[in-house]
Amino acid sequence: MSEQSEQTPESSDAVVAGATTDADAETRAEDIGAALEALLLIADEPMPETELAAALGAPTRVVADSLSELVAFYDETGRGFELRQIGGGWRYYTREEHADLVGRYLLDGQQAKLSQAALETLAVVAYQQPISRARISAVRGVSVDGVMRTLLTRGLVAEAGHDHESGAILFRTTGYFLERMGLRGLDDLPALAPHLPEVDELEAELSQLARPQAVPDEPPKEGTMPMSDMDPTTPDSSPVEGGAKSETRPVSTDETGSRDE
Repeated sequence: MSEQSEQTPESSDAVVAGATTDADAETRAEDIGAALEALLLIADEPMPETELAAALGAPTRVVADSLSELVAFYDETGRGFELRQIGGGWRYYTREEHADLVGRYLLDGQQAKLSQAALETLAVVAYQQPISRARISAVRGVSVDGVMRTLLTRGLVAEAGHDHESGAILFRTTGYFLERMGLRGLDDLPALAPHLPEVDELEAELSQLARPQAVPDEPPKEGTMPMSDMDPTTPDSSPVEGGAKSETRPVSTDETGSRDE
């Protein structure tokens, strides 16, 4: 047997190991597609290939091949979403042809979610933050416990520490609030002055409230006489019990004389 046809045991093992490695890599590339979809569905930002590979315990090259296969599969089957490589990672996005539908649904949903009470409470927090729950209730004149829970759940407001004097929890608006309102910062909030009453109107209303109200005259009680009907010259002109008046008659000179006699 020639030297070319001879194979050492070491070379045979290397060939077998290489074939096994390629087979395992091919099998894993086919199997990790579903696992990749599960990870990408919960991603709130693009996930790099290295991060996906570490999570799956697979080589980065195999992950990259599987991602490419998923992209092709979604395009061929006409799914309403697509897998994009953007910002150094991969993430699911809805397709551009459905942008109007998705945008209309989201806008309608946002308008229906917040009630008038929630909007008023949110405005108080936005303009008075940081502010306590009790102060918000005082401004609105009603309890805001339920509305505040809704705003906290929606992520529009968040806790901002405690008040130094009372220890009450303070609340502020969030970055998500600015995003939904289309504001770069709180300085972009519209001014309140145009929505407040004019100074003259406010002063007129306050003066009207401060003006003393006339007290209606009470009718005279039965058996009494109004002060205006009394004769100030008669010392005993007030009514006596039973409604009869006591009369004082002046004494004449003749009567005085007769008495002295």
